[in-house]
Amino acid sequence: MIIYMNIFRSIFLVMIVLLWFTVNAFSQWLDITDVKIKKEMTEMAGPEIVIEYDLESQDISEKSPAYVFIRFSQDGGTHWNLLPLQYLRGNGFDMVSSAGHKKIYWWGVAELGFDIDSMEIKIRGLQMVRIPGGEFIMKSFPGGGKDPSVEAKPNTMLPEYFISKNETTITMYADYLNEMGRRGFGWNRRMKDSLKCGIVREGLDPDYSYSVKPQKGNHPVNYVSWYDAVSFLGWCGLTLPTEVMWEKAFVGGIYLDGDDSKKEKNPFPERKFPWGNEAPDGDDLYRCNFDGEGDGFVKTAPVGSFEKYNSPYGVSDLAGNVAEWTLDWYTTSFHAGIDGFRMVRGGSRIDLPVGVDAVSGATQFPIKESNIIGFRGVKK
Repeated sequence: MIIYMNIFRSIFLVMIVLLWFTVNAFSQWLDITDVKIKKEMTEMAGPEIVIEYDLESQDISEKSPAYVFIRFSQDGGTHWNLLPLQYLRGNGFDMVSSAGHKKIYWWGVAELGFDIDSMEIKIRGLQMVRIPGGEFIMKSFPGGGKDPSVEAKPNTMLPEYFISKNETTITMYADYLNEMGRRGFGWNRRMKDSLKCGIVREGLDPDYSYSVKPQKGNHPVNYVSWYDAVSFLGWCGLTLPTEVMWEKAFVGGIYLDGDDSKKEKNPFPERKFPWGNEAPDGDDLYRCNFDGEGDGFVKTAPVGSFEKYNSPYGVSDLAGNVAEWTLDWYTTSFHAGIDGFRMVRGGSRIDLPVGVDAVSGATQFPIKESNIIGFRGVKK
C-alpha cells in the first residue's frame, strides 16, 4: 500500500510540474505583435492615427474575450497616459472576441493638442470572462452585514460584465511599476522575497526600475494594498469587483447563458466551490491551492494551474492561491473615524477548505499589504 501511495504521489507531482511548464509557456499579457502606428488624413482633412497589431492568442472568443487597452507617451516614455475609449473606433480595442489582425482609428488628435509625430504607444491585452446578465443566488451578505450604509440585501439581478480570467500576475504588476512607480509608489520591501513575491527594485529615486525574479512572473502578485490594487486597475481602465460580482463569477447565475436566453441551467446554483460541491482535496484530487503543500506548491501557484476546476464561466483561482480584494466596505461603530475595512474573498494558500468556499470572507485594512492577498479586475 505504501508503495502504491508513493507511486501515486510521484505521478501527481510530475503532472503538476508539466502543468506548471504549460501555464508558464504563455505570456502574462496576451501575445500582441507587429504593432504599427501611422498618421493619415481624413476626408475632412483632419489628422487621425491608425494603430494596427496582430493578436496571436487563439483561445479568445465571445465568452472569453481579450480586454485590450492602449497607453501613450509624448515625452519619450517619461509619462504615460491611458488612451480613453471614446476617442477610438475599429475592431481592436476594449473587448476583442477573436484573434488576428486588428486596426484602430484615433480621431480628434489635433483637437486634443497632441503632437502626433512624437507619439509613442504601448498595447496590452489580458483575457477576460463574460458574465452574462441575469439573476444568481447569493449566500453571503456584502460587508459581512456590518456596513451601515446597506439597509437591504443586495440586488442579485446583475447586468453583463467581464472579469479577469486570472489573478493579476507579478509580471503585470512589475510592468505597471516600471511605468508608474518610478518614485517608489506601489512597491514595498517585502515584495523582493523570492518565495512569496519576487519583485526587485533597483536604481535611485526618482528613476527606480523593477524586475521579476526567475520563475515568479506568472504567479499572482501579493503584498499589494487595496490602494495599490485600485491604482493598477485604473492604469488598465478596470475596477475591482464588488462582492456581488465576485460571488456570481464564483457560483454562476441561475442560467449560465443569462436570463435573456435561459437555455443553460446552472446544475449547482448554490455550489460551495467553483467546480461544484466536492471538497478541494476530495478523492485525493487537488482542485485549488490551499492549506499546505499537498497540492504540489510550497507557496502560491502559477495562475491557472488548476484550470480544470475553474468556475462555471471559466474563471481561474477564485478559490485559494491568494485571497482577493473587493470594492466593498466593512464598517462597524468600532471603526469610527478610520478608513473602514475592505472585504477580501476567496481564501488563500494557507486556508482550510472551509475558508475557500463561496461565502467565506475576511476583512482587512485597505493599507494592509499581505503575502496572501492579491486581486483581479472587472469591466462593466
